[in-house]
Amino acid sequence: MVDLHVHSTRSDGTCTPTQLVDYAREKGLSAFALTDHDTVDGLEEAINYAAQLRQHSAAADETQTPSPVPEVIPGIELSSEYQGQDVHIVGLYIDYHNAGFQKYLQDFVASRDARNQKMCALLREAGMDITYEDLQRTFPNSVITRAHYAKYMLEHGYVKSRAEAFERYIGDHCPYYVPREKVTPAQAVSLILDAGGIPVLAHPILYHMSDARLDTLVGELKVAGLMGIEALYSTYQSCDERQVRGLAAKYDLLISGGSDFHGENKPGLDLGTGYGKLCVPDEVLERIRQARNDRPSH
Repeated sequence: MVDLHVHSTRSDGTCTPTQLVDYAREKGLSAFALTDHDTVDGLEEAINYAAQLRQHSAAADETQTPSPVPEVIPGIELSSEYQGQDVHIVGLYIDYHNAGFQKYLQDFVASRDARNQKMCALLREAGMDITYEDLQRTFPNSVITRAHYAKYMLEHGYVKSRAEAFERYIGDHCPYYVPREKVTPAQAVSLILDAGGIPVLAHPILYHMSDARLDTLVGELKVAGLMGIEALYSTYQSCDERQVRGLAAKYDLLISGGSDFHGENKPGLDLGTGYGKLCVPDEVLERIRQARNDRPSH
């Protein structure tokens, strides 16, 4: 079993990259993809730690049978916007050292920092003692998202629940929300392809598009180079899976799947199994690996 959509503390999860490797091993996963939002900062830690565990296992007493160390697939989840709506593109097996890809991420970080400074200024006008530096100190080594704002506001007594933070202050149409600069989904696909990765449309059912609009999006992204789509996902009903598998068949796309694990930030949603019924078999990853190997080299 594998999990091809997982988040760490480097974006908005609550497990460190190292903890994810240990937990994936405990859960018996053969592989997982670390796909933090718009950052690759956790990949080196997870990949190096897994390599160290393999070395220790190889050197261990032959009478012991330690559980296999999962493969850590270098990934990312890029934020994009399609006709005013958030759409996420997961990249699997990316070359995260790729110069062009690194340049994009650096520019994105600069844009994100400017946006966070503006949001904090607006919240101070609303009477909250909050700065971007406060958020960075409170959540070190994390990409600051609105989930972090909500947690900070709750812990400091500015709201009574995270839901209130979004409803009154930082939701999409609230007066203190500043939208992020985003690429289009097609541009995100291109960025991942240029970094040698497999671009996958993440959780398409969550966008609540009409069937026709979703079909149009997938068709446009296929032309742009989309290679996969998430047909196995924690919140899908069987009818959702059938719909996405139908799109995969129509546009000759790989099937991908994952839990979208965030640790404590998504209570009840577990690594590998989602809400209990998710299962992404190894064969799904084998087909993705094969497609990666079949790609012409740049």
